[in-house]
Amino acid sequence: MGFFVFLPLVLPLTAVPIARLTEQHLHPRGAARLMTSISAVMAVCSVLCLGLIGVVGTAQIPGNPLPDSWSDPEVRAALPYHETVGTAAMWLLALVGSACARTVGRHLRVRARARRALTGLPAGTGPSDDLAVLPDLNPYAYALPGSPGRVVVSTGMLAGLAADEREALLAHERAHLRHRHHRYLLATQLAACINPFLRPLQDAVAYSAERWADEDSAQAVGDRRITARAVARAALVSHAAPAPGFAAFAAPAGPVPRRVAALLGPVPTSRNWPPAKTPAGLAAMVAAVGTAASALCALNAAVALLVVLKAVTPL
Repeated sequence: MGFFVFLPLVLPLTAVPIARLTEQHLHPRGAARLMTSISAVMAVCSVLCLGLIGVVGTAQIPGNPLPDSWSDPEVRAALPYHETVGTAAMWLLALVGSACARTVGRHLRVRARARRALTGLPAGTGPSDDLAVLPDLNPYAYALPGSPGRVVVSTGMLAGLAADEREALLAHERAHLRHRHHRYLLATQLAACINPFLRPLQDAVAYSAERWADEDSAQAVGDRRITARAVARAALVSHAAPAPGFAAFAAPAGPVPRRVAALLGPVPTSRNWPPAKTPAGLAAMVAAVGTAASALCALNAAVALLVVLKAVTPL
Protein backbone atom coordinates (compact mmCIF):
# COMPACT_ATOMS: atom_id res chain seq x y z
CA MET A 1 0.00 0.00 0.00
CA GLY A 2 2.55 2.58 1.12
CA PHE A 3 2.27 6.25 0.33
CA PHE A 4 -0.04 5.76 -2.65
CA VAL A 5 -3.01 4.94 -0.44
CA PHE A 6 -3.09 8.58 0.67
CA LEU A 7 -3.17 10.03 -2.85
CA PRO A 8 -6.95 9.69 -3.41
CA LEU A 9 -7.47 12.12 -0.52
CA VAL A 10 -5.55 14.94 -2.22
CA LEU A 11 -5.92 14.13 -5.92
CA PRO A 12 -9.37 15.82 -6.05
CA LEU A 13 -7.38 19.07 -6.12
CA THR A 14 -6.60 18.25 -9.75
CA ALA A 15 -10.30 18.63 -10.56
CA VAL A 16 -10.47 22.22 -9.30
CA PRO A 17 -9.13 23.87 -12.51
CA ILE A 18 -11.92 22.34 -14.56
CA ALA A 19 -14.67 23.81 -12.39
CA ARG A 20 -14.60 27.32 -13.87
CA LEU A 21 -13.23 26.53 -17.31
CA THR A 22 -15.86 23.94 -18.18
CA GLU A 23 -18.58 26.46 -17.30
CA GLN A 24 -17.16 28.79 -19.94
CA HIS A 25 -16.20 26.39 -22.74
CA LEU A 26 -18.52 23.36 -22.57
CA HIS A 27 -22.23 23.02 -23.15
CA PRO A 28 -23.85 23.07 -19.69
CA ARG A 29 -25.17 19.55 -20.27
CA GLY A 30 -21.70 18.15 -20.85
CA ALA A 31 -20.18 20.20 -18.02
CA ALA A 32 -22.74 18.95 -15.48
CA ARG A 33 -22.31 15.32 -16.51
CA LEU A 34 -18.52 15.47 -16.63
CA MET A 35 -18.08 17.18 -13.26
CA THR A 36 -20.65 14.97 -11.56
CA SER A 37 -18.88 11.85 -12.81
CA ILE A 38 -15.50 13.14 -11.63
CA SER A 39 -16.94 14.03 -8.22
CA ALA A 40 -18.56 10.62 -7.78
CA VAL A 41 -15.46 8.64 -8.75
CA MET A 42 -13.13 10.68 -6.57
CA ALA A 43 -15.51 10.54 -3.62
CA VAL A 44 -15.71 6.73 -3.83
CA CYS A 45 -11.92 6.54 -4.01
CA SER A 46 -11.61 8.77 -0.95
CA VAL A 47 -13.94 6.54 1.06
CA LEU A 48 -12.03 3.43 -0.02
CA CYS A 49 -8.76 5.11 0.93
CA LEU A 50 -9.99 5.98 4.42
CA GLY A 51 -11.35 2.47 4.87
CA LEU A 52 -8.06 0.83 3.90
CA ILE A 53 -6.03 3.12 6.15
CA GLY A 54 -8.42 2.43 9.01
CA VAL A 55 -8.29 -1.35 8.57
CA VAL A 56 -4.51 -1.49 8.37
CA GLY A 57 -4.00 0.94 11.22
CA THR A 58 -6.50 -0.53 13.67
CA ALA A 59 -5.78 -4.21 13.01
CA GLN A 60 -3.04 -4.05 15.63
CA ILE A 61 -5.16 -2.51 18.38
CA PRO A 62 -6.24 -5.06 21.03
CA GLY A 63 -9.97 -5.65 21.13
CA ASN A 64 -10.65 -4.65 17.53
CA PRO A 65 -13.35 -6.70 15.74
CA LEU A 66 -11.01 -7.77 12.92
CA PRO A 67 -9.67 -11.35 12.70
CA ASP A 68 -6.62 -11.95 14.92
CA SER A 69 -4.57 -13.19 11.97
CA TRP A 70 -4.81 -9.74 10.42
CA SER A 71 -2.32 -8.53 13.02
CA ASP A 72 0.11 -11.32 12.11
CA PRO A 73 3.79 -10.24 11.99
CA GLU A 74 3.85 -11.00 8.26
CA VAL A 75 1.03 -8.52 7.74
CA ARG A 76 2.80 -5.90 9.85
CA ALA A 77 5.94 -6.37 7.79
CA ALA A 78 4.14 -6.15 4.45
CA LEU A 79 1.74 -3.35 5.37
CA PRO A 80 3.18 -0.51 7.46
CA TYR A 81 0.66 0.40 10.10
CA HIS A 82 0.09 3.48 12.22
CA GLU A 83 -2.45 3.12 14.98
CA THR A 84 -2.95 6.87 15.31
CA VAL A 85 -3.50 7.34 11.58
CA GLY A 86 -5.77 4.29 11.42
CA THR A 87 -7.87 5.48 14.35
CA ALA A 88 -8.13 8.95 12.82
CA ALA A 89 -9.24 7.39 9.53
CA MET A 90 -11.99 5.46 11.28
CA TRP A 91 -13.20 8.63 13.01
CA LEU A 92 -13.17 10.45 9.68
CA LEU A 93 -15.18 7.65 8.11
CA ALA A 94 -17.73 7.97 10.89
CA LEU A 95 -17.91 11.74 10.37
CA VAL A 96 -18.27 11.28 6.62
CA GLY A 97 -21.07 8.76 7.11
CA SER A 98 -22.83 11.09 9.51
CA ALA A 99 -22.50 14.07 7.15
CA CYS A 100 -23.84 12.05 4.20
CA ALA A 101 -26.75 10.76 6.29
CA ARG A 102 -27.62 14.31 7.36
CA THR A 103 -27.47 15.52 3.75
CA VAL A 104 -29.75 12.76 2.49
CA GLY A 105 -32.07 13.18 5.48
CA ARG A 106 -32.33 16.94 4.91
CA HIS A 107 -33.05 16.37 1.22
CA LEU A 108 -35.84 13.91 2.02
CA ARG A 109 -37.30 16.16 4.73
CA VAL A 110 -37.40 19.14 2.40
CA ARG A 111 -39.10 17.06 -0.27
CA ALA A 112 -41.66 15.76 2.22
CA ARG A 113 -42.33 19.26 3.56
CA ALA A 114 -42.75 20.61 0.04
CA ARG A 115 -45.13 17.75 -0.79
CA ARG A 116 -47.20 18.52 2.29
CA ALA A 117 -47.45 22.14 1.18
CA LEU A 118 -49.14 20.91 -2.00
CA THR A 119 -51.74 18.86 -0.12
CA GLY A 120 -55.23 19.92 -1.14
CA LEU A 121 -54.17 21.54 -4.38
CA PRO A 122 -55.77 20.12 -7.53
CA ALA A 123 -53.59 17.99 -9.78
CA GLY A 124 -53.39 20.72 -12.37
CA THR A 125 -53.72 24.37 -11.36
CA GLY A 126 -52.40 25.61 -14.68
CA PRO A 127 -52.11 24.61 -18.30
CA SER A 128 -50.30 21.41 -17.36
CA ASP A 129 -50.84 18.78 -14.70
CA ASP A 130 -47.29 19.18 -13.39
CA LEU A 131 -47.87 22.80 -12.30
CA ALA A 132 -48.70 23.68 -8.70
CA VAL A 133 -49.40 27.34 -7.90
CA LEU A 134 -49.18 28.23 -4.22
CA PRO A 135 -51.12 31.26 -2.95
CA ASP A 136 -48.08 32.99 -1.50
CA LEU A 137 -46.99 36.60 -2.03
CA ASN A 138 -43.35 35.59 -1.47
CA PRO A 139 -41.95 35.10 -5.01
CA TYR A 140 -40.28 31.77 -5.69
CA ALA A 141 -40.27 28.89 -8.17
CA TYR A 142 -38.58 25.51 -8.00
CA ALA A 143 -38.74 21.98 -9.38
CA LEU A 144 -40.01 19.41 -6.89
CA PRO A 145 -38.74 15.94 -7.87
CA GLY A 146 -40.84 12.85 -7.33
CA SER A 147 -43.31 10.59 -9.06
CA PRO A 148 -44.70 12.66 -10.56
CA GLY A 149 -42.47 15.70 -10.37
CA ARG A 150 -44.11 19.08 -9.90
CA VAL A 151 -43.27 22.63 -10.87
CA VAL A 152 -44.00 24.73 -7.81
CA VAL A 153 -44.46 28.47 -8.30
CA SER A 154 -45.96 31.10 -6.04
CA THR A 155 -48.55 33.67 -7.06
CA GLY A 156 -46.03 36.32 -6.03
CA MET A 157 -43.57 35.07 -8.63
CA LEU A 158 -46.20 34.88 -11.37
CA ALA A 159 -47.36 38.41 -10.58
CA GLY A 160 -43.83 39.73 -11.05
CA LEU A 161 -43.35 38.30 -14.54
CA ALA A 162 -44.86 39.05 -17.92
CA ALA A 163 -46.71 36.33 -19.80
CA ASP A 164 -43.77 35.35 -22.02
CA GLU A 165 -41.45 35.37 -18.99
CA ARG A 166 -43.80 32.99 -17.16
CA GLU A 167 -43.55 30.61 -20.11
CA ALA A 168 -39.76 30.76 -19.86
CA LEU A 169 -39.91 30.10 -16.12
CA LEU A 170 -42.10 27.02 -16.52
CA ALA A 171 -39.93 25.66 -19.33
CA HIS A 172 -36.86 26.13 -17.13
CA GLU A 173 -38.33 24.21 -14.19
CA ARG A 174 -39.68 21.45 -16.44
CA ALA A 175 -36.16 21.02 -17.81
CA HIS A 176 -34.94 20.45 -14.25
CA LEU A 177 -37.55 17.72 -13.81
CA ARG A 178 -37.02 16.14 -17.22
CA HIS A 179 -33.25 15.86 -16.82
CA ARG A 180 -33.44 14.93 -13.11
CA HIS A 181 -31.03 17.66 -12.07
CA HIS A 182 -31.74 16.98 -8.39
CA ARG A 183 -29.70 13.77 -8.75
CA TYR A 184 -26.68 15.70 -10.02
CA LEU A 185 -27.01 18.17 -7.15
CA LEU A 186 -27.39 15.48 -4.50
CA ALA A 187 -24.49 13.42 -5.87
CA THR A 188 -22.11 16.38 -5.76
CA GLN A 189 -23.35 17.41 -2.30
CA LEU A 190 -22.54 13.93 -1.01
CA ALA A 191 -19.15 14.02 -2.75
CA ALA A 192 -18.35 17.33 -1.07
CA CYS A 193 -19.33 15.83 2.30
CA ILE A 194 -16.87 13.00 1.72
CA ASN A 195 -13.98 15.16 0.51
CA PRO A 196 -14.08 18.96 0.96
CA PHE A 197 -11.66 19.36 -1.95
CA LEU A 198 -14.61 18.48 -4.20
CA ARG A 199 -16.69 21.45 -3.06
CA PRO A 200 -15.73 23.64 -6.06
CA LEU A 201 -17.19 20.97 -8.33
CA GLN A 202 -20.42 21.02 -6.31
CA ASP A 203 -20.85 24.74 -6.95
CA ALA A 204 -19.90 24.33 -10.60
CA VAL A 205 -22.44 21.55 -11.15
CA ALA A 206 -25.18 23.64 -9.50
CA TYR A 207 -24.40 26.48 -11.90
CA SER A 208 -24.21 24.16 -14.92
CA ALA A 209 -27.59 22.63 -14.05
CA GLU A 210 -29.16 26.09 -14.05
CA ARG A 211 -27.48 26.95 -17.35
CA TRP A 212 -28.65 23.64 -18.83
CA ALA A 213 -32.23 24.47 -17.87
CA ASP A 214 -31.77 28.04 -19.18
CA GLU A 215 -30.75 26.71 -22.59
CA ASP A 216 -33.71 24.33 -22.69
CA SER A 217 -36.02 27.18 -21.71
CA ALA A 218 -34.61 29.47 -24.40
CA GLN A 219 -35.11 26.73 -26.99
CA ALA A 220 -38.68 26.11 -25.80
CA VAL A 221 -39.76 29.77 -25.98
CA GLY A 222 -37.72 30.44 -29.11
CA ASP A 223 -36.05 33.60 -27.79
CA ARG A 224 -32.95 33.71 -25.60
CA ARG A 225 -33.64 37.32 -24.61
CA ILE A 226 -36.99 36.40 -23.09
CA THR A 227 -35.35 33.75 -20.90
CA ALA A 228 -32.57 36.18 -19.94
CA ARG A 229 -35.13 38.82 -19.01
CA ALA A 230 -37.13 36.29 -16.99
CA VAL A 231 -34.04 35.16 -15.05
CA ALA A 232 -33.03 38.75 -14.29
CA ARG A 233 -36.49 39.89 -13.25
CA ALA A 234 -37.08 36.80 -11.10
CA ALA A 235 -33.76 37.44 -9.33
CA LEU A 236 -34.79 41.03 -8.60
CA VAL A 237 -38.10 40.08 -7.00
CA SER A 238 -37.00 36.84 -5.31
CA HIS A 239 -35.98 36.44 -1.71
CA ALA A 240 -35.02 33.10 -0.17
CA ALA A 241 -36.35 29.96 -1.81
CA PRO A 242 -38.59 28.00 0.60
CA ALA A 243 -37.04 24.69 -0.45
CA PRO A 244 -33.24 24.82 -0.13
CA GLY A 245 -31.41 22.13 -2.04
CA PHE A 246 -33.75 22.17 -5.02
CA ALA A 247 -33.06 23.79 -8.35
CA ALA A 248 -34.62 27.26 -8.06
CA PHE A 249 -35.29 29.55 -11.01
CA ALA A 250 -33.40 32.55 -9.64
CA ALA A 251 -31.75 33.31 -6.33
CA PRO A 252 -31.09 36.81 -4.98
CA ALA A 253 -27.34 36.11 -4.96
CA GLY A 254 -24.99 33.89 -6.92
CA PRO A 255 -24.21 33.57 -10.63
CA VAL A 256 -27.40 35.17 -12.01
CA PRO A 257 -25.46 37.90 -13.91
CA ARG A 258 -23.31 35.21 -15.53
CA ARG A 259 -26.41 33.27 -16.54
CA VAL A 260 -27.97 36.38 -18.08
CA ALA A 261 -24.75 37.22 -19.91
CA ALA A 262 -24.53 33.66 -21.27
CA LEU A 263 -28.12 33.83 -22.51
CA LEU A 264 -27.44 37.13 -24.26
CA GLY A 265 -24.43 35.57 -25.97
CA PRO A 266 -24.28 32.92 -28.70
CA VAL A 267 -25.75 29.45 -28.30
CA PRO A 268 -23.11 27.18 -26.70
CA THR A 269 -21.64 24.46 -28.84
CA SER A 270 -22.98 20.97 -28.29
CA ARG A 271 -19.60 19.32 -27.65
CA ASN A 272 -19.24 17.45 -24.38
CA TRP A 273 -15.42 17.58 -24.32
CA PRO A 274 -13.33 20.68 -25.08
CA PRO A 275 -10.64 20.71 -27.78
CA ALA A 276 -7.32 19.49 -26.45
CA LYS A 277 -5.38 22.65 -27.41
CA THR A 278 -7.48 24.99 -25.27
CA PRO A 279 -7.27 25.94 -21.56
CA ALA A 280 -10.52 24.07 -20.93
CA GLY A 281 -9.20 21.01 -22.75
CA LEU A 282 -6.01 21.06 -20.70
CA ALA A 283 -7.99 21.42 -17.48
CA ALA A 284 -10.26 18.56 -18.49
CA MET A 285 -7.26 16.37 -19.19
CA VAL A 286 -5.71 17.24 -15.82
CA ALA A 287 -8.97 16.40 -14.06
CA ALA A 288 -9.35 13.16 -16.02
CA VAL A 289 -5.77 12.11 -15.23
CA GLY A 290 -6.28 12.96 -11.57
CA THR A 291 -9.49 10.94 -11.48
CA ALA A 292 -7.84 7.95 -13.16
CA ALA A 293 -4.82 8.16 -10.85
CA SER A 294 -7.10 8.36 -7.82
CA ALA A 295 -9.03 5.28 -8.93
CA LEU A 296 -5.86 3.33 -9.74
CA CYS A 297 -4.21 4.21 -6.42
CA ALA A 298 -7.29 3.16 -4.47
CA LEU A 299 -7.61 -0.05 -6.48
CA ASN A 300 -3.91 -0.83 -6.09
CA ALA A 301 -4.07 -0.35 -2.33
CA ALA A 302 -7.18 -2.50 -2.04
CA VAL A 303 -5.66 -5.33 -4.11
CA ALA A 304 -2.41 -5.17 -2.10
CA LEU A 305 -4.32 -5.44 1.16
CA LEU A 306 -6.45 -8.35 -0.07
CA VAL A 307 -3.43 -10.26 -1.40
CA VAL A 308 -1.52 -9.91 1.86
CA LEU A 309 -4.49 -10.79 4.04
CA LYS A 310 -5.42 -13.78 1.90
CA ALA A 311 -1.87 -15.08 2.33
CA VAL A 312 -2.25 -15.24 6.10
CA THR A 313 -5.95 -16.02 6.56
CA PRO A 314 -8.87 -17.30 4.48
CA LEU A 315 -11.28 -14.48 3.71
